[in-house]
Amino acid sequence: MTEIIRVDEEKASIDALKPAIEAVRRGGVVVFPTETVYGVGADAFNRRAVRKIFEVKGRPADNPLIVHVCSMEQVENVAREISDDAKKLMDAFWPGPLTVVLPKREEVPAEVTAGLDTVAVRMPSHRVALKLIEGCETPIAAPSANIAGKPSGTKAEHVMQDFYGKVDVIIDSGDTPLGLESTVVKIEKDRVVVLRPGFITPEDIESVIGKKAVLYEQLKGKDLSKPLSPGMKYRHYAPDADMVVVVGENRDLVIRKISEVAISELKKGRKVGTLLFDDETHAALKKLENLVVIKLCGRDARKAARTLFSVLREFDKENVDFIVAEGRIEDGLWISIMNRLKKAAEGRIIQV
Repeated sequence: MTEIIRVDEEKASIDALKPAIEAVRRGGVVVFPTETVYGVGADAFNRRAVRKIFEVKGRPADNPLIVHVCSMEQVENVAREISDDAKKLMDAFWPGPLTVVLPKREEVPAEVTAGLDTVAVRMPSHRVALKLIEGCETPIAAPSANIAGKPSGTKAEHVMQDFYGKVDVIIDSGDTPLGLESTVVKIEKDRVVVLRPGFITPEDIESVIGKKAVLYEQLKGKDLSKPLSPGMKYRHYAPDADMVVVVGENRDLVIRKISEVAISELKKGRKVGTLLFDDETHAALKKLENLVVIKLCGRDARKAARTLFSVLREFDKENVDFIVAEGRIEDGLWISIMNRLKKAAEGRIIQV
């Protein structure tokens, strides 16, 4: 039976988290909040416990996990080397939504790193996560709390749906503040490769260490057969429905195409949903309001990031067969939002 404990971030303490701490210490699996999304985690040094994470998620074994720490001492326990550039990024963005890929120590199980000689490490800023790690006295390996390939859990109700009865403890701390997974970076000699974009942007990284930050997906000759980070190889963040993203510089043309695609799918007898980044339904879709499921994420990037996964899960609740989503110009935080949309749609893009 899964134990549910409610812990407000402001009141988080080792005592309040005792059931979860005890579960981790005895080799169990717990769901816990971070500032990005909920995670499903276990003692990073316990091979059997880490394997349970993969089992409850249905996660492929070659998809590495992120190790969550609460101190630099714990970083040194999992990484055999921390470069000056890595330290600069940690000083600038930790605790926070940045994951750094480092050379791993032999003690880190291969299950955590998918057999790689590197380990992805981050220090979350959510007080519940930090107190949990502190109380466990060990780093916690944790991917996002969702069934593999599905939208990440950003609300307690999401993780209840996915993991109740499968894990030892679920910590309910309400909605996660940011809503998108952390930025993952790998530091190279003359550049920083952003393996997964997030709230920490390439411009943020460049401003700290003075090296060019490049998106892995834009590199020539990239190889996704052996992912270096979560979120690289497999379909991720995806609802049950088929999905396509419409992109273009002229929003009116984008919305017009969304309407055309929606009508085409309706004629096939499919239940259609549309995902829009605005605060009200666009005039071109008003005539379809009673025919399609329209979801609004908001035109502000931070709000859109915070609500994106919830909206994708809402489409599942309404048994939508096909989703046509609005794309946005990729700059700043929209790079990360579009990364999630394109992954959810398996790269199905309509350019107008």
